[in-house]
Amino acid sequence: MTGLIYFLIIIFANTIGAISGMGGGVIIKPLLDAIGAHSLSAISFYSSIAVFTMAIVSTIKQLNNGIKIQLIPVLTLSIGSVIGGFLGNELFEGALRLFCGEVRVQWLQILVTIASLLFALLYTKKKWKPLAFQSVLVYLLVGAFLGGLSTFLGIGGGPINVAILMLFFGLDIKDATVYSIITIFFSQLAKLGIIGISGRYSHYDLTMLYWIIPAAIVGGFMGAKLSGLFSEQVVLKIYQVVVIFVIILNGINGIMLLK
Repeated sequence: MTGLIYFLIIIFANTIGAISGMGGGVIIKPLLDAIGAHSLSAISFYSSIAVFTMAIVSTIKQLNNGIKIQLIPVLTLSIGSVIGGFLGNELFEGALRLFCGEVRVQWLQILVTIASLLFALLYTKKKWKPLAFQSVLVYLLVGAFLGGLSTFLGIGGGPINVAILMLFFGLDIKDATVYSIITIFFSQLAKLGIIGISGRYSHYDLTMLYWIIPAAIVGGFMGAKLSGLFSEQVVLKIYQVVVIFVIILNGINGIMLLK
């Protein structure tokens, strides 16, 4: 039953995530937290697998949709994301050791996620003037920051990616969603690589992947297909509605931790 519930959640989350550039993890992580069937570490792992798979499918589909990307910015963001992915995973593992348990780390994740979501929502509502940086160094630093943040939070990037890419580089939301998904791919690749090298895959119930990976593929394909059909205004509205939904969901999870 848990596998089927995860399957349905991931199809829904990755469809929305691929449309909006959020990656799906921003929905998957708090929903799986709310179910409480697995440990925080296992949920973070399953979320990473889901958004990593979605990122592969969505990127291929978006390129087939005719989306054009600039090679140098994408490569620089990707390198930064890999670096950030390593750092974010180390930060997550260090926080688990520092706080000697999962509850405080989950609280920290919730607070940082809500702060990120509020920033993203304000940016798309207020539409601050973009900075329009073109420096390779800025692309590298932004990629490292986004990769580290998304890996630490276990949400695969989320709306903070899209908002930061729009603010720093002056991208429109549809281009920002594609760059966000590519950034998510590399940050999660780094995280999963670390887990593999350290031999920790055996710590998780890998039979759940029979539900997670197919759902991620379906969600990534559906989301990328719909993204090609929707206007920028529709994508923006979906983005904003999901941000508000996830803020509320994280708030509820935080309240539940107090009990």
